[in-house]
Amino acid sequence: LIIITYRKNPKSQRTREKTKAMFISSSRAFSRVLNKRFIASHGRRWISTGTLASSRAGNKAFCFLLSGAFGLGLLMQNEPKYASMAARIPTSGDVLSVGMPVTEEATGIAFPQLCNGFRLVGQGVRVKYVFVKVYAVGTYMDPVAMMAVKKGSAADIQKALLDPTYPRTIRIVMNRGLSIEKYTAAIVEALEPRMKGEELEKLEEFKKLNPSVDLVEGAEIEMTIRGDTLLYKNAVGGVGSLQSQRFMEALCDVYYGEDPASPTHKESVLEGVRKL
Repeated sequence: LIIITYRKNPKSQRTREKTKAMFISSSRAFSRVLNKRFIASHGRRWISTGTLASSRAGNKAFCFLLSGAFGLGLLMQNEPKYASMAARIPTSGDVLSVGMPVTEEATGIAFPQLCNGFRLVGQGVRVKYVFVKVYAVGTYMDPVAMMAVKKGSAADIQKALLDPTYPRTIRIVMNRGLSIEKYTAAIVEALEPRMKGEELEKLEEFKKLNPSVDLVEGAEIEMTIRGDTLLYKNAVGGVGSLQSQRFMEALCDVYYGEDPASPTHKESVLEGVRKL
């Protein structure tokens, strides 16, 4: 998608080697992001060129970023079917899409294929009061960590989903506006009985990870679980963490237990794990 060039007759062999190394590194980075089929069908059509003429690293980096932005701009402008993806790319750069996003049917909210290095395995909707679709939720898991589990029985997959040592990201996208007080109260209400009276002070820590800003439609929240640690990205982009084995187990039970927050999400994840 992006070709980086340098001027003819560079001053030295060293300049040529540095430029070549930057090109290879950049190509590898983009190859992890772009789908092979996408490149085959569109790679030759939209090409932007950045000139890395200067020996200064700052100028080189600027030209590279400029060429990338130019290429993406052309793509979104001239390929309508990818235009919806542009609105969903967050500025923090931790969500990357490979291929087409997957749409949650009840809300129409699209989930990218990758998030924080994990792959999407399922999505669903959180419904309150029978018909109120509060948010869409998706789970992203590590294909390597789930390699053995996905070949097991449904009970094996269920057990792994309840085990926080299997890393994953739970991504929430609001389908409607909601006060931050109601959101945190609902999460705490679901977590508290599952914590069985242990480490309840962690619930207050969780509340503090959310700033006093109401959630709007389209707001995104990410909860990345790694063992006894929660990496939390709130709706305004702030990042925090919380450490508690009991809290992580309770959180897994909220979304993958016998009484999940979203039954459609849990069912979709159980099926999706096998396809990793």
